[in-house]
Amino acid sequence: QVELVESGGGLVQTGGSLRLTCVASGRILTNYSMGWFRQSPGNEREFVAAVGWRDGARTRYADSVRGRFVISRDNALNAAILQMDNLKPEDTGDYYCAARLGVWVVNLPDEYDYWGKGTLVTVSS
Repeated sequence: QVELVESGGGLVQTGGSLRLTCVASGRILTNYSMGWFRQSPGNEREFVAAVGWRDGARTRYADSVRGRFVISRDNALNAAILQMDNLKPEDTGDYYCAARLGVWVVNLPDEYDYWGKGTLVTVSS
C-alpha cells in the first residue's frame, strides 16, 4: 500500500509562489508516474501536471498552468514536487497528489492508483 502526503499549501497573493511536495511511504515510487490535480468548490477534480517514472524526463501540463508551474520528482526523497509561480486567483483549490504504476504520463484521474488527502492553496486578488 502507498501513502501519499502533500504539504506546502497556504495563502498567497496574486503573482506569488508556492512549492508543493508529495512524499510517499510504503513503496518506492521509482516505477510510478506522479500527477497533481486540483479541485475547487462546485467543480470537478482537474488535471494540473504529471511527471513520468524513473528519471522524470516526461512531463505534461494543463494549458492553464503551462509556463507557470513546474513538476519534478526527487527519487532520493521518494517525492514529487510542484513549483507554482505567478499564481492567480483561479489557481485556488485543494491540490492532490496521485501515483500510478507505469511509464505513461496521463491526465485522467481514474488512471491513478493512489491519492493523497490534499493541501489547500488560496490565492488572494
